[in-house]
Parts: sequence; structure tokens; C-alpha cells
Amino acid sequence: MHASKHRLAAAALWLAQATTLLGAAELKPETLQAWTAYARATESRIAGELASGDRFLGLDFQGPGAAAPERTALSAGKIPVARLETHDPNGSKLPVPAGMVHHWRGAVLIPGVDLAFVLARVSDPVSEEIGQEDVLQSRILERGPEYLRLYLKLRRSKLVSVVYNTEHEVRYRRPAEGRAWSSSKAVRIRELENPGSPGERERPEGRDRGFLWRLNSYWRYQQVDGGVIVECESISLSRSVPPVLEPLVRPLVDMVARESMERTLLSLRGRLLRRYNGRKVESTRSFAKEG
Repeated sequence: MHASKHRLAAAALWLAQATTLLGAAELKPETLQAWTAYARATESRIAGELASGDRFLGLDFQGPGAAAPERTALSAGKIPVARLETHDPNGSKLPVPAGMVHHWRGAVLIPGVDLAFVLARVSDPVSEEIGQEDVLQSRILERGPEYLRLYLKLRRSKLVSVVYNTEHEVRYRRPAEGRAWSSSKAVRIRELENPGSPGERERPEGRDRGFLWRLNSYWRYQQVDGGVIVECESISLSRSVPPVLEPLVRPLVDMVARESMERTLLSLRGRLLRRYNGRKVESTRSFAKEG
């Protein structure tokens, strides 16, 4: 544990120095075009999986025998996380010039709860409900049937400290009994200069340090024996680094991305269980009063 923290601290110092030397980054049209193609290909694959009648979670569409160990891990309270990559119809990689795509999937079992409760909580987020260390502020900007537009002030503090003003469009669907899904797309991301100070201001879109240019997440919820499995698939876009540095930078970025996914799902499980157990306590108190 201590060795891991020391490596992370050393990596943070090194990356901070490296990004200072690299300077500001610019989101180029060809990078954005490639990201759009990657996101569309990913969403096409997800749509096909969601239309499948016999399987639902992304982990069930892996190779033969791969899903069972993950479901066993989920039942044991673990949070399996995997790095993914979308390919074109011929199986070739989708290049993203002057950018890096970060594509991850993780899942968690929320024990003892039902799907209706989970959906009610995740589709009605408020500040105390979100309650994540990465979320500094939150508010609902717009609400519609199976739709939310959210403002989130996000902080990323691993390796390099950075704060963003972001807006997200979230859509929810419940296609069948015991199953639901949602998608969240950041429609506005602005890195902040001097966050938390009187001089706080937004950097221009696509002309910042380039740590987060785009962010989509795709969620699936399935009722199972013993609770609800929540699965998150996330894709994000950041600046590229010189090829000579990528072998050094990529493992550090992957380490942070994996930890971020684990932390997000662990936090979600904790919040939902606290709410669910609190609801049961209140129900018991009400019953006692009526008796």
C-alpha cells in the first residue's frame, strides 16, 4: 500500500512537470472527428447488446467462460474493472490523431436492494445524494420524462489537480422487467483556472491542458438474486503525448482511470446502501408509532 502511494506521488510529480513542459493543448478538428467515430461505434455495439434478449450486461458479452468469474467476484463484494477498446467492423483499431481515448468498464453488486429503489435514487440526484469526493457542486438544470440535464463541478486530484465546470445530458430507459439502462454525455466541459479563488475563470473550450475534452458513460442495471448489479462503461478523450513518452504516461493514466472507476462504483454502493438502510429504519419507526 505504502509503495503504491509512493509510486503515485512520484508519478504525480513527474507528470506535472511533463505537462508543464508540453504546455497547453488544442482540440483539433480531426481529433474531434475521430472521437465522434469512436463514440458512435461504441454506442452501436452497446445498442446491439441491449437489444439482445438472452443477455444484458456488458460483461456477459465477453468470450466464453469470462462472465462467470466476474459474476462470482461481484457476489463476493468485489468490483471487477476492465480496460476496453472499440474496433471498426474489420477488427482494426480506430485511430484518434492528437488524442487519447480512455475506455473502461466496471460493475458492482448493490446487495439486498431492488431495481425500483436504485432507479429512483440515480434518476433523482441532489448534492447530498451524489456525495462523491470528485463532485464539488451539483444541480439539476433541466428535467423531463426519462431525461436530466445536470451541472457538475468536477475535481480530478490524482496525478494532476484540475477542476472543471461540466454539464451532462442523462437519459434513462427501462426496456424490460428487471432491467434498465442510462446514458450520460458531457455536453459542456470547461477547465478552470485558479479554482476556488476570486480569480476563478474558465479556459476556452478545447484550449486548455487537455486532460478531459469529452466524457460519455453508459450504465446498465439488472435485478439479480441478492440485489442489483450496476455496470458502468466510460469513454473519455484527452490530449495525446509524444510517442516517446506514451510508454511511461499510459500506465500511469490507466492506473488512475482504474482507481477512478473503482472509487465511483464503491461510492455508489455505499450511498445507496446508506439510503436503503435508512429507509428501512424509518419504516420500522413509522410502524412502531402506528402500533
